[in-house]
Amino acid sequence: MKMGGTRLGLPAGQHLMTLGHRKSRLFVCLVGFSCASFWVFYNYLTEFCVFGETSQDYLFPIETFRRIGGNFSQLPDIDCHKNPPFLVLLVASSYHQVNARMVIRQTWGKERTVAGKRLVTYFLLGSTVNLSQQADIAAESQKYKDIIQKNFTDTYYNLTLKTMMGMEWIHRFCYQASFVMKTDTDVFVNVFYLTELLLRKKSATRFFTGFLKLHEYPIRRRGSKWFVSREEYPGKTYPPFCSGTGYVLSTDVASQIYNVSESVSFIKLEDVFIGLCLAKLKIHLEELHSEQTFFPERIRFSVSRFKKIVMCHGVEPSEQLSYWNHLVRENHGGVL
Repeated sequence: MKMGGTRLGLPAGQHLMTLGHRKSRLFVCLVGFSCASFWVFYNYLTEFCVFGETSQDYLFPIETFRRIGGNFSQLPDIDCHKNPPFLVLLVASSYHQVNARMVIRQTWGKERTVAGKRLVTYFLLGSTVNLSQQADIAAESQKYKDIIQKNFTDTYYNLTLKTMMGMEWIHRFCYQASFVMKTDTDVFVNVFYLTELLLRKKSATRFFTGFLKLHEYPIRRRGSKWFVSREEYPGKTYPPFCSGTGYVLSTDVASQIYNVSESVSFIKLEDVFIGLCLAKLKIHLEELHSEQTFFPERIRFSVSRFKKIVMCHGVEPSEQLSYWNHLVRENHGGVL
């Protein structure tokens, strides 16, 4: 109702200002509501999904683990039935780590005989959405015959899938081997000392060793690389497990892990998932030696020190070559 230049008894200018303030408040409320809605949605989604690096990555609901179906797209050239190795080293790798793979092939990953025991090394890779890159992997596999691959997107949070692919390969194609080591491309492995220690073992069954983690807590801090929600893992502590940088197991355990895996709740942290499988199997972790031999962190190189370790983490390709050459030259007369 208009009253002499005013509306509802208010001067026209003041009315416009009041209307403007109301619109501003409404806008702020809408923005706030939108932000709150997004935050709730984000929290819900991160509680129940694992985000990969591309749109092709897997989203995992909180449920038991599911094996990757289908055939292997790449397989190594070996007949474990006719000529079983003593130790198989499975190295988790990815497309871009070509140089690291090449150096490992030249150093500790080269097929060799140690103390009369045959050692072989194979690389675990997922697939890439880039057809050119996949062709490169196929060509590398054809040349070196040391790649194991199935059709799942290669990301950090699919490392559990990659490791279980390795367990499946052992279970199906190389259960005749005595031991398996799972490790990474940035790890140095002293295969001489590892073989020596394994040969001291009286039993080669139900065995699992590495850098033991006996009292680890789930990280609940969002943004952490190792964040795990309570829905994903409600427990206050993890069961005992070994650092994923490098652990060794008897091949019967690899088969048992593969068989029990689909009754175990999925968790994106590969080493923890393996620990959950071991807990279900009631397999206890063992120390390989009374002294520490597995180092999940970087340690300073010296020949005297490295000749008495099994592995250490955080080693660049150029260092791999240098460490290996020094170790072989001073302890094995430059042979191997």
